[in-house]
Amino acid sequence: MHKLARMSLAVSYNEFGGPEVLRVVSVDEPHAAAGEVRVAVRTAGVNAYEYKVRRGGYGGPHALPSRQGYEFAGVVDEVGEAVTDVAPGDEVLGFASTGAQAEFVTVPAKNVAQKPRSLDWAVAGGIGLVGNAARRSTDSLALTADDTVIVTAAAGGVGLLATQFAVAAGATVVGTASERNHEFLRSIGAVPVAYGDGQLERLRAAAPDGYTAMLDNAGAESVRIGLDLGIPPARVNSIVDYDTPGISHVGGGRKNREELDALARAAASGDIVFPILATYPLADVVEAYRRMEQRNGLGKIVLTVG
Repeated sequence: MHKLARMSLAVSYNEFGGPEVLRVVSVDEPHAAAGEVRVAVRTAGVNAYEYKVRRGGYGGPHALPSRQGYEFAGVVDEVGEAVTDVAPGDEVLGFASTGAQAEFVTVPAKNVAQKPRSLDWAVAGGIGLVGNAARRSTDSLALTADDTVIVTAAAGGVGLLATQFAVAAGATVVGTASERNHEFLRSIGAVPVAYGDGQLERLRAAAPDGYTAMLDNAGAESVRIGLDLGIPPARVNSIVDYDTPGISHVGGGRKNREELDALARAAASGDIVFPILATYPLADVVEAYRRMEQRNGLGKIVLTVG
């Protein structure tokens, strides 16, 4: 007589669409295969990338039903054969190909990094994807102290980290954001400029000597303003606008343990600031995405699981 499989909870959807298609369902509890670890998830990030995929973007429709979630933090509770550098009981953060919004997730052991004990669980579960996109986009421009760079949507998840990476590179940073987030931008070393009518003139006034680069996290309209300010297209990197000719589109990708480790250590030490806007229990995943898609607030939204 076969033993009944144990069940656990995971976020899933059976059709493409908005947050309303999401369900928390019972699934067979996964187990670590050779080279993998299983993590009892404590927190999982909520990301724009996920809702774009769920709406059929980024390469087109994929197979249904589908799980959701690409980043997590939790405690390793099972290791597969040949795993020697991660052990049960380790507190980790990591990335998955999908399915991280769940009670348990299995990933290759190389996909997790040790979580510093002092690092908040919400930060650990939410910093990986936006940190990866911010790190790669900022590095693509090879910024130096000779640069004056515009960071658009500078108070968003990617933008607030890109701002800090650009400041650390020595660049003068001007960040666009809602006025309620201007004090935060000043606190991380940027000159804030408000959205809306007159933005071009305000940007010009914020840097009378002009701009050399742009990190765009907002879209084509913002890119057009940057070009109008005289920034060469080759010095504009956008993670949103894929249509304007001549600009680059370096964003998320090539994630690895070393990058996760660096992000975690920097956040734990205070070298980078990563505010959490809100946390929601897994059962409230629909509400979490509704709030995230409104794009009004400073910082990251994270699901709490265990």
